[in-house]
Amino acid sequence: MQIRVSVNAAERVHEVEARLLLVHLLRDELGLTGTHWGCDTSNCGACTVWLDEVPVKSCTVLAVMADGHRVRTVEGLEGPGGLDQIQQSFIECHGLQCGFCTPGILMTARWLLDRVPDPTEQEIRETISGQVCRCTGYENIVRSVRHAAESEQAGWSDAEQAGRSEAGQSAWSEQARTGQSGWAAS
Repeated sequence: MQIRVSVNAAERVHEVEARLLLVHLLRDELGLTGTHWGCDTSNCGACTVWLDEVPVKSCTVLAVMADGHRVRTVEGLEGPGGLDQIQQSFIECHGLQCGFCTPGILMTARWLLDRVPDPTEQEIRETISGQVCRCTGYENIVRSVRHAAESEQAGWSDAEQAGRSEAGQSAWSEQARTGQSGWAAS
Protein backbone atom coordinates (compact mmCIF):
# COMPACT_ATOMS: atom_id res chain seq x y z
CA MET A 1 0.00 0.00 0.00
CA GLN A 2 1.31 3.44 -0.87
CA ILE A 3 1.17 6.10 1.82
CA ARG A 4 2.01 9.80 1.77
CA VAL A 5 3.27 11.22 5.05
CA SER A 6 4.85 14.52 6.01
CA VAL A 7 7.81 13.63 8.22
CA ASN A 8 9.57 16.58 9.81
CA ALA A 9 7.96 18.80 7.16
CA ALA A 10 9.28 16.71 4.24
CA GLU A 11 6.75 14.88 2.10
CA ARG A 12 7.42 11.16 1.88
CA VAL A 13 5.71 8.62 -0.35
CA HIS A 14 6.37 5.06 0.61
CA GLU A 15 5.18 1.54 -0.10
CA VAL A 16 4.39 -0.24 3.14
CA GLU A 17 2.86 -3.50 4.25
CA ALA A 18 -0.44 -3.02 6.04
CA ARG A 19 1.02 -4.46 9.25
CA LEU A 20 4.11 -2.20 9.38
CA LEU A 21 4.34 -0.15 12.57
CA LEU A 22 5.10 3.56 12.37
CA VAL A 23 8.25 3.09 14.46
CA HIS A 24 9.59 0.64 11.87
CA LEU A 25 8.70 2.94 8.98
CA LEU A 26 10.62 5.75 10.65
CA ARG A 27 13.66 3.74 11.71
CA ASP A 28 14.00 0.99 9.13
CA GLU A 29 12.51 2.50 5.98
CA LEU A 30 13.25 6.23 6.42
CA GLY A 31 16.48 5.93 8.43
CA LEU A 32 15.28 8.19 11.25
CA THR A 33 16.91 6.19 14.03
CA GLY A 34 16.47 8.91 16.62
CA THR A 35 13.11 7.33 17.39
CA HIS A 36 13.96 4.39 19.59
CA TRP A 37 12.13 1.10 19.66
CA GLY A 38 12.07 -0.06 23.24
CA CYS A 39 9.49 -2.39 24.72
CA ASP A 40 7.11 -2.89 21.75
CA THR A 41 4.25 -2.92 24.25
CA SER A 42 3.59 0.86 24.52
CA ASN A 43 4.90 0.93 28.08
CA CYS A 44 8.29 2.62 27.81
CA GLY A 45 7.60 5.61 25.55
CA ALA A 46 11.01 5.57 23.86
CA CYS A 47 9.28 5.57 20.46
CA THR A 48 7.18 8.69 21.12
CA VAL A 49 6.75 10.96 18.10
CA TRP A 50 4.12 13.53 17.24
CA LEU A 51 1.29 12.60 14.90
CA ASP A 52 -0.50 15.81 13.88
CA GLU A 53 1.07 17.62 16.86
CA VAL A 54 -0.01 14.99 19.41
CA PRO A 55 2.52 12.68 21.09
CA VAL A 56 1.91 9.03 20.22
CA LYS A 57 3.85 5.88 20.93
CA SER A 58 4.81 4.90 17.42
CA CYS A 59 4.94 1.19 18.31
CA THR A 60 1.15 1.33 18.67
CA VAL A 61 0.44 3.08 15.37
CA LEU A 62 0.36 1.36 12.00
CA ALA A 63 2.24 3.23 9.31
CA VAL A 64 -0.90 3.27 7.15
CA MET A 65 -2.64 5.23 9.92
CA ALA A 66 -0.17 8.05 9.29
CA ASP A 67 -1.22 8.31 5.64
CA GLY A 68 -2.08 11.94 4.94
CA HIS A 69 -0.85 13.12 8.33
CA ARG A 70 2.16 14.95 9.79
CA VAL A 71 4.79 13.16 11.83
CA ARG A 72 7.47 14.94 13.82
CA THR A 73 10.39 12.98 15.21
CA VAL A 74 13.24 13.99 17.49
CA GLU A 75 15.25 14.82 14.36
CA GLY A 76 12.64 17.49 13.64
CA LEU A 77 13.17 19.35 16.90
CA GLU A 78 16.31 21.17 15.84
CA GLY A 79 15.56 24.26 13.83
CA PRO A 80 17.63 26.41 11.50
CA GLY A 81 18.74 28.52 14.47
CA GLY A 82 20.15 25.54 16.34
CA LEU A 83 18.99 23.14 18.96
CA ASP A 84 15.58 23.37 20.47
CA GLN A 85 15.72 24.73 24.01
CA ILE A 86 14.63 21.37 25.40
CA GLN A 87 17.59 19.66 23.70
CA GLN A 88 19.97 22.32 25.00
CA SER A 89 18.60 21.99 28.53
CA PHE A 90 19.03 18.21 28.52
CA ILE A 91 22.69 18.76 27.67
CA GLU A 92 23.20 21.45 30.29
CA CYS A 93 21.34 19.66 33.11
CA HIS A 94 22.58 16.13 32.35
CA GLY A 95 19.14 14.88 31.47
CA LEU A 96 20.51 12.59 28.76
CA GLN A 97 22.11 9.87 30.91
CA CYS A 98 22.28 6.69 28.75
CA GLY A 99 20.05 8.43 26.22
CA PHE A 100 17.81 5.55 25.25
CA CYS A 101 14.59 7.10 26.56
CA THR A 102 15.65 10.65 25.72
CA PRO A 103 14.04 11.01 22.25
CA GLY A 104 10.61 10.07 23.57
CA ILE A 105 10.96 12.27 26.63
CA LEU A 106 12.13 15.22 24.52
CA MET A 107 9.10 14.91 22.26
CA THR A 108 6.76 14.71 25.24
CA ALA A 109 8.48 17.57 27.08
CA ARG A 110 8.44 19.84 24.00
CA TRP A 111 4.74 19.14 23.63
CA LEU A 112 4.20 20.13 27.28
CA LEU A 113 6.22 23.35 27.00
CA ASP A 114 4.33 24.35 23.87
CA ARG A 115 1.11 24.15 25.85
CA VAL A 116 2.23 25.01 29.38
CA PRO A 117 5.17 27.43 29.16
CA ASP A 118 5.81 27.43 32.91
CA PRO A 119 4.87 23.95 34.15
CA THR A 120 5.11 22.95 37.77
CA GLU A 121 7.26 20.01 38.79
CA GLN A 122 4.07 18.01 39.29
CA GLU A 123 2.88 18.85 35.76
CA ILE A 124 6.23 17.77 34.34
CA ARG A 125 6.20 14.52 36.28
CA GLU A 126 2.63 13.75 35.24
CA THR A 127 3.35 14.53 31.59
CA ILE A 128 6.41 12.30 31.39
CA SER A 129 4.82 9.55 33.48
CA GLY A 130 4.34 7.48 30.33
CA GLN A 131 8.09 7.47 29.71
CA VAL A 132 10.36 4.92 31.37
CA CYS A 133 13.91 5.98 32.15
CA ARG A 134 15.87 2.81 32.77
CA CYS A 135 18.59 4.88 34.45
CA THR A 136 15.89 6.09 36.86
CA GLY A 137 17.33 9.56 36.41
CA TYR A 138 14.09 11.43 36.64
CA GLU A 139 15.53 14.19 38.82
CA ASN A 140 17.82 15.38 36.04
CA ILE A 141 15.08 14.97 33.45
CA VAL A 142 12.62 17.07 35.46
CA ARG A 143 15.39 19.61 36.13
CA SER A 144 16.10 19.76 32.38
CA VAL A 145 12.47 20.44 31.52
CA ARG A 146 12.25 23.16 34.21
CA HIS A 147 15.48 24.68 32.91
CA ALA A 148 14.06 24.76 29.39
CA ALA A 149 10.90 26.44 30.64
CA GLU A 150 12.85 29.02 32.62
CA SER A 151 15.22 29.70 29.72
CA GLU A 152 12.36 30.18 27.32
CA GLN A 153 10.61 32.43 29.81
CA ALA A 154 13.72 34.54 30.29
CA GLY A 155 14.66 34.64 26.66
CA TRP A 156 18.18 34.58 25.44
CA SER A 157 20.55 37.42 24.75
CA ASP A 158 22.25 37.43 21.36
CA ALA A 159 25.57 36.30 22.88
CA GLU A 160 23.92 33.48 24.79
CA GLN A 161 22.03 32.41 21.71
CA ALA A 162 25.21 32.30 19.62
CA GLY A 163 27.09 30.36 22.29
CA ARG A 164 24.17 28.05 22.82
CA SER A 165 23.87 27.26 19.17
CA GLU A 166 27.56 26.63 18.63
CA ALA A 167 28.28 24.60 21.75
CA GLY A 168 24.98 22.81 21.82
CA GLN A 169 24.96 21.88 18.17
CA SER A 170 28.45 20.51 18.46
CA ALA A 171 27.62 18.34 21.47
CA TRP A 172 24.29 17.28 20.10
CA SER A 173 25.65 16.47 16.65
CA GLU A 174 28.49 14.45 18.14
CA GLN A 175 26.10 12.40 20.23
CA ALA A 176 23.84 11.86 17.25
CA ARG A 177 26.77 10.95 14.99
CA THR A 178 28.40 8.49 17.33
CA GLY A 179 25.29 7.22 19.07
CA GLN A 180 27.31 7.33 22.29
CA SER A 181 24.33 8.43 24.27
CA GLY A 182 22.04 6.07 22.44
CA TRP A 183 20.54 9.16 20.87
CA ALA A 184 20.76 8.49 17.17
CA ALA A 185 21.00 4.76 17.00
CA SER A 186 20.36 1.86 19.24
